[in-house]
Amino acid sequence: MNNILSPRSVSRRIARGLALAGVMGAFAVAGISTASAQATAGTVFGKAPAGYSIAVRSDTTGAGRTVTVDSAGRYSAPHLPPGIYTVMLKRGDQDVAKHLNVPVAVSRGVEVDFNCSEIKCDEAANAK
Repeated sequence: MNNILSPRSVSRRIARGLALAGVMGAFAVAGISTASAQATAGTVFGKAPAGYSIAVRSDTTGAGRTVTVDSAGRYSAPHLPPGIYTVMLKRGDQDVAKHLNVPVAVSRGVEVDFNCSEIKCDEAANAK
């Protein structure tokens, strides 16, 4: 007969419980770190002419990054700390157009589009 309270049965159940607790703990820690990383940053994304670049700069700290517009005319600058940003359309080293006072919030994306039919990208790049 198999006794539920035999030392062998009890040690197996304890070992299974500890293993399950360890696995659940590992998943919990991984979930917390992922949520924390996502909960402290925002994204600027949008449409712009392919071949141009987008510079996103914090109005407060001056920190930021430059990303390239892909062949489909889309760009994304993720992982930005919350704050107010200036988003510039650049062709080479020249600023073509800019959007001022763009608010970036935690866990949010803000769309900033550059439409060359409205801002005449080629004329602006050649004027400077």
